[in-house]
Amino acid sequence: MFKQKFKVLFFFPFCISLLSFAENYPSRILFVGNSYLYYNDSIHNHVEKMLIEFYGDEEITTKSATIGGSRLHNHNIDHLLDPKNLQMDQQIDLLIMQGGSGEVLTKKSRKKFEDTSYSYSIKAQQKGIKTALYMTHAYTKEDKRYKTDLIDRIKQTYYPAAKRSKSEIIPVGEAYEIAYQKKPNIKLHHPDGTHPGMLGTYLGAATVFAVIAKQSPEGLSYNYLDRVSDEDRIFLQKVAWEAYLQSIRSIKGDN
Repeated sequence: MFKQKFKVLFFFPFCISLLSFAENYPSRILFVGNSYLYYNDSIHNHVEKMLIEFYGDEEITTKSATIGGSRLHNHNIDHLLDPKNLQMDQQIDLLIMQGGSGEVLTKKSRKKFEDTSYSYSIKAQQKGIKTALYMTHAYTKEDKRYKTDLIDRIKQTYYPAAKRSKSEIIPVGEAYEIAYQKKPNIKLHHPDGTHPGMLGTYLGAATVFAVIAKQSPEGLSYNYLDRVSDEDRIFLQKVAWEAYLQSIRSIKGDN
């Protein structure tokens, strides 16, 4: 039923097999989070088009459940794990969870996020659903909450949470950092300094693709109705793959 289109180049012990998505790609995906996901026509729509282009499978379906300004624990995961409540006749096979950006700021909120992602992941996995955590990006100086070490706090939140919950890590925050290092003037953020701009959403979608496919998104033609230039498309696809490989090295070093 599922297709295998490439070989996985990296393998090492982790809480779950990193081969899982590559061998049996998910075709029913639910994103749970807040405005970081729904800005710019919602990231789930962009991911769906990338996956359909790559796998040639028109049956791939993505859904999104978002609450503006929410933290992960604000979502009723039991409600969302009933496919009838998503207008679906089959259960999802991948749950992608994004925490609120402020959840990484304090020890207490980090603990709450980790506990919630663990609890939600267990509920999903008991139903045969794979789980992943969508790592948020850091603020820019336009946001009053900006801190120079914020990306470190983000990584210190998401990697342990992913390990404990046996979830994949989707290193979007790290992808932003790589992109800004290589092209400081690129506009990934909305002018408010917190939400993603169009290019930030595209980078996030490409990073999700890389994690699911275990394949570089380089070569995908999807450009959001010509709103992403060829130069930006190629650059962001490369960055997404670099962030994915960097996250693998981080996980490997932790084992």
